[in-house]
Amino acid sequence: PANRSNSMGNSGSKGLEDELFNLKFAAKQLVRESKKTEKEMHTEKEKVKKAMMEGRTEIAQIHASNAIMHKNNSVNYLRMSSRIDAVAGKLNAAIKMNKVTGSMAQITKTMGKVLQTMDLGKIQLTMDKFEQVQAITFWEAGLALTS
Repeated sequence: PANRSNSMGNSGSKGLEDELFNLKFAAKQLVRESKKTEKEMHTEKEKVKKAMMEGRTEIAQIHASNAIMHKNNSVNYLRMSSRIDAVAGKLNAAIKMNKVTGSMAQITKTMGKVLQTMDLGKIQLTMDKFEQVQAITFWEAGLALTS
């Protein structure tokens, strides 16, 4: 039963990591869409200038309206990308904390077994491993929370 729950935990973590990848990918796609829409806005601005030079004010107004629409879309894409990045950061922190929790649980189980044997050598090795893993995992979790 212990192995089954451990493998389930790993597959859950893998699923979260897949979702993290998908979130980051979606954010990048939105940034690309924003840049594309901004280029379209500049094209519309050029059309406004050309129409004004030719004295076609109604056509210039249509192109100006299109330029404004493209600018608003560009900003909305960037805003949504930023929000998705924020969610990805929180998910990344949760994944790191989940790994910390798993490591601590495993070492705590080992420590309980070793303490029952009262073998000082094994106790020392387990305590050293516990301190080493604790330092590494909390350092990683701290990095995840600050990013």
